[in-house]
Amino acid sequence: MRHSERGGEPLRALVTGIDSFTGPFIETELRQRGFEVYGTFHGSSTGVHRSDIDLRDPDAITALVAEIRPSHVIHLAAISFVATRDVESIYLTNIMGTRNLLSALTAADSHRPHSVIIASSANIYGNSPVSPLDETSEARPENDYAISKHAVENLARIWSDRLPVTIVRPFNYTGRGQSERFLVPKIVAAFRKRVPNIELGNLDVYRDFSDVRDIAAAYAGLADACCQGVFNLCSGSIHSIDDILRIARQITGHDLNVSVNPDFVRANEIKTLVGSNQRLCAALPEWSSRSFEHTLRWMLVDGLD
Repeated sequence: MRHSERGGEPLRALVTGIDSFTGPFIETELRQRGFEVYGTFHGSSTGVHRSDIDLRDPDAITALVAEIRPSHVIHLAAISFVATRDVESIYLTNIMGTRNLLSALTAADSHRPHSVIIASSANIYGNSPVSPLDETSEARPENDYAISKHAVENLARIWSDRLPVTIVRPFNYTGRGQSERFLVPKIVAAFRKRVPNIELGNLDVYRDFSDVRDIAAAYAGLADACCQGVFNLCSGSIHSIDDILRIARQITGHDLNVSVNPDFVRANEIKTLVGSNQRLCAALPEWSSRSFEHTLRWMLVDGLD
């Protein structure tokens, strides 16, 4: 572990949404790099240095930033479930929450952070004809979540002359602890329980899946190195739903019947989403991506790490 100071200044990271699926993995990565880690949550959480704050409350986040004086910030807090029906919450939380945070960080004139990482999403690319997608590909958001994240990117650029802003666009990623509302954990749970049937939505989709541990390492690495710019966070490999089912069958020896439930079919579903991670790998030469089969085995078999 590194010393917890750099240039005589404490390495103190603020992670918003630390109670999210990704947050604990990022916290582990940051602590391994010598950071003190503080986090915001909204609802319930465990651990030290946690603050129950709604980022839609500008006074609360301003007071917290003034108290913590973070050297690095990773902004995860957002409504991230694409199919949520609470559209108003998507826009208020994702856009206004980000604006309030950036405003609070700017107000801390005597102690500006060295790195501010804002989580966007690969969903902003939409149904692009380009494959793989790189950071220069056109944004074509096609759902409320993607529109809100594209707005967050534009909002962050307004502050880029005052704060060292980095925008990351994670593609699909998964791992232990992810909600079964999401595709891969839902399939994994069905195989672990050895149920005979599973109902899914759109089957003809192809995704770039990463391991949450690799995504967390990318967040922490970019923050630690104070990289700036826009970065795709992805594996660069593509998999279909059939691939997930086939690998799960091989690992567990279990089979099940798959049917399509019309209630699970999304309108304007993005059919293919695969990214280029060349810019990320150039910025973080030590970073690497596990195979998707490795990730599924970790999720399906107890005792693996």
